[in-house]
Amino acid sequence: MADDSLTSITLILVDDHPVVRDGLRGMFESAPGFRVLGEAADGEEGVALALRLDPDVVLMDLRMPGGGGVAAIAELVRRGARSRVLVLTTYDTDTDTLPAIEAGATGYLLKDAPREELFTAVRAAAEGRTVLSPAVASRLVSRVRRPAAPEEEQLSAREREVLELVARGTSNKEIARELFISEATVKTHLTHIFAKLGARDRAAAVATAYDRGILGPAAG
Repeated sequence: MADDSLTSITLILVDDHPVVRDGLRGMFESAPGFRVLGEAADGEEGVALALRLDPDVVLMDLRMPGGGGVAAIAELVRRGARSRVLVLTTYDTDTDTLPAIEAGATGYLLKDAPREELFTAVRAAAEGRTVLSPAVASRLVSRVRRPAAPEEEQLSAREREVLELVARGTSNKEIARELFISEATVKTHLTHIFAKLGARDRAAAVATAYDRGILGPAAG
């Protein structure tokens, strides 16, 4: 039992509906490999709890009275929190998805996601991998595309390969193994990708790439 608690992914639940929090807690506590450290009813309380308990993942709702999710995500990033934020909401509009991703969310999932998909997303988020639900990815694709970037700002073939693997949730180590390059080289490619796309992290780079049509429609 002690070993399991050491290897479990720790998380906190931030949602203004007690019934939703109860359901999520029951779901995660009944599954091996997860440990719920606490709950919060709004973004401000969620930030305080995340900074105090230092969970691996914060499951964050977006629209909450008393402090919304986007502001909470931005504050956690500003405070240098280690926790990854996985948005879990019923809203998939552009006005919700893009600000959350730009604020620093590692992923974005809808509340109608099957439990196994949610478990997989939390594991991926804990490892720092980008998680976008198919519905959200589709919305990003359907947005009005921006003009093509100038030649010098376009991604190289290798950078595109790296970005495609990032979009599939592949870790740096896995990318290095698949492309037969070092992890340091992967990080260098990511630095160039972020600079060219004006993105500050993996999730924002993937969102921008879908938005500009660099990756094309998401499979599935």
